[in-house]
Amino acid sequence: MTSRTHIDTGISQVTTLLASATGDARAAATPCDEWTVAGLTDHLVHTAGQLVTMARGEEIDWSTTPQSVDDPMPLWTERTDELLAVIDGGSPLPLGMVAAELSVHAWDLATALGRDTDDFDQAVAEEGMAFMSANLTDERRVGAFYPEQPAPVGANAYERLAAFAGRTVERSNPSP
Repeated sequence: MTSRTHIDTGISQVTTLLASATGDARAAATPCDEWTVAGLTDHLVHTAGQLVTMARGEEIDWSTTPQSVDDPMPLWTERTDELLAVIDGGSPLPLGMVAAELSVHAWDLATALGRDTDDFDQAVAEEGMAFMSANLTDERRVGAFYPEQPAPVGANAYERLAAFAGRTVERSNPSP
């Protein structure tokens, strides 16, 4: 079962990546054809706000366009602090869903920035995978995820989750 600690760790990992996504790196392509690093950071900030709304039991509209920001850190910090507070208040929001969102996009952002996810807390992505494998049907993939792709030999939990979410994952130095 996903814990508040997993969510805090996932947020921290994404925060570190966001902090390094500056300057020319913001124009870089991501594993998602429709996003640059800037677009992905906007999506992450927007999603954090959507998760707060969902955690409060309110209806959300996933089709709304994310606000474009040059520096995502202040808004990201505000929204993730609010998310953690709502979770601490006993929200019924499935924490596995939050772990999945954080983990898939941590892999997307790390890959775009030329980093791997081997040093990330693998338990966060494992919790995300548990949630997604139990809840992501073929019908729910439409418009949000591509068909599952094969994960390479030696893939870590983030890479396996990314492949499950339809990303093409390549490992430059596969583990045995």
